[in-house]
Amino acid sequence: MAHILLAEAVKLKSILLKRVQELEMEIMRVGFTVIEKGTLPAPPIRTVEAIDIEMNDIRNDIRKLDRLIYEANLNNTITYKEDPLTIVEAIELATQLRAQARVYKQLGSHEKQRIQFGGYGEGTTYVEVALYEPEEYRKKALDFEKDANKLSGLINAKNYSVTIAFDEEKYA
Repeated sequence: MAHILLAEAVKLKSILLKRVQELEMEIMRVGFTVIEKGTLPAPPIRTVEAIDIEMNDIRNDIRKLDRLIYEANLNNTITYKEDPLTIVEAIELATQLRAQARVYKQLGSHEKQRIQFGGYGEGTTYVEVALYEPEEYRKKALDFEKDANKLSGLINAKNYSVTIAFDEEKYA
C-alpha cells in the first residue's frame, strides 16, 4: 500500500470534500432537463447513477482518510515546552492559545481610564476604569501568539514527517 504524508492527507481530505460538493451540484444539474412535450430528452454526458457511484467512492475515501488522520493525530507526539503532547492535544492547545491571545488583545487595547458621559441630562461624568493593567495584557497577548505560532510550527513539521497508508493515486 502506498503512503502519503499526514499533511498531504489533510489537504487531500479538503480537496475530496470540495469534490463531493461539486458532484452534488452536478447530480442535480444532470438529473433534470426541460424538453418539449412529446420529445425525448438528449442523454446527459454523465448519468445520475455514474455520478452517484463516484460520489459514494469519494465519500468512502474521505471516511478512510478521516480515520487514518485521527489515528495519526492520536499516535504521534510532539514535544512542546518539554511536555510530550499528541498531535490532537497540540492542535487543541494551539487553538486555546490563540483564543487566549484574542482575549488578552482586547483587554490590552483598552485605556486604563476613559470618560463615559452621563445620559439623560444629568450632567454627571462617569469614568470607566480598567481594574487591571492593559499594557500587561497587551504583552501577554504577544507572548500567547508567539507560543501558538511556535506550537503550530511544530505541528506542521510533524505533519510532514508522519506518513499514513493511503493510495492517493486515483486523485493525483
